[in-house]
Amino acid sequence: MWHTPDDVVLISDPRVTEIPVRECAEPLADVRGRLRVDKRLADPEGAYAHLRSGLLDRLEQAERQLPDGYHLLIVEGYRPITTQRRIFDGYRAQLQATFPEMSPDEAYIAASRYVSPVDVAPHTAGAAVDLTLCAPDGTEYDMGTQINDNPEQSDGACYTAAPAISADARANRKLLAAALEPVGLVNYPTEWWHWSYGDRYWAMTTQTPHALYGPMEFAA
Repeated sequence: MWHTPDDVVLISDPRVTEIPVRECAEPLADVRGRLRVDKRLADPEGAYAHLRSGLLDRLEQAERQLPDGYHLLIVEGYRPITTQRRIFDGYRAQLQATFPEMSPDEAYIAASRYVSPVDVAPHTAGAAVDLTLCAPDGTEYDMGTQINDNPEQSDGACYTAAPAISADARANRKLLAAALEPVGLVNYPTEWWHWSYGDRYWAMTTQTPHALYGPMEFAA
């Protein structure tokens, strides 16, 4: 089993889960028509293409900072609470089936490397975005793994700082970070594609005393 590096704080860690949320009531905004959006995870209601308006504004700023020939490609933003619970529970069950020596608590922690527990999940708050880089014609650049490759599938290459990726992939990950970090986004270091703003993990990383965005329901 792939182990988490010692310097990575998982989203299930009490240093994250115990951070309070002061919901600012900022609305969800539609990404479509403002940035490039991929439909591979599209849902009938279009929830996947929505983000908190402040996060979307920051992504537009980041897009403008990319060099010629590079664009952000949004794959998933908001995720309904029921969907988040289904994905987390399914992955945790998969881990326990693959590694029967795991205790339920160990499986919960291991699952949080790849899927956030629903009570702290930034996607359900519209605070997280899964994204990559693409060329003007939509061709995706090499990032070392596919979006949503889990640690077992990728042998840990999904981790942002993974050493066993190509030089091109490493350069592209750095380019993505160079666009997103200056506008205030933070990366979840077990997933190169996952960036967030205003959630508990962002608050922990930036040493902000509270999160801005909590879980919310999507109204189409």
